[in-house]
Amino acid sequence: MNVQRLTASCRCGGVEIEAVGRPIAAAVCYCDDCQAAAKQIEALPGAAAFRQSDGGTALVVYRKDRVRCLRGEAMLRTLKLRDGSPTNRRLAGCCNSVMVLDFDDGKHWVDIYAARVQGTAPKPQMLVCTKFSATTPANPDGIPTYSGYSPKFIFKLLMARAAMLFSK
Repeated sequence: MNVQRLTASCRCGGVEIEAVGRPIAAAVCYCDDCQAAAKQIEALPGAAAFRQSDGGTALVVYRKDRVRCLRGEAMLRTLKLRDGSPTNRRLAGCCNSVMVLDFDDGKHWVDIYAARVQGTAPKPQMLVCTKFSATTPANPDGIPTYSGYSPKFIFKLLMARAAMLFSK
């Protein structure tokens, strides 16, 4: 049986993340928090740009139980946009590369930043939260675009949670 594996690493190679199995989804997010975080992270010393040219952040969504740090876990540091926010952006402290987005509040998924994926990242299946974009997002492939989160995306998240509960 051929198991899908995706690896993501920081710019200098000190931190490496692995995800196993099929992703829940691949999306480009335009929410105000992703845009604010990107500006803040990209301004850090030595940080590489990771936003798309239209300001969107490409993410690959995986079940939390299928993602692990292979190397450099001690170098990961957390960035929160606001005190008390459940959202964590994990950066490799060695080179300020953004790696993953996860949550303190028990959400069952992890977003891997597509810019950190080694090889070819899965193609986005949707553009989400486009109501926050300052311009019309680039969409040459004509993929579905949503002003918020799509019902299909929410359904996929729910199905992933159900699969986790039944250990699939």
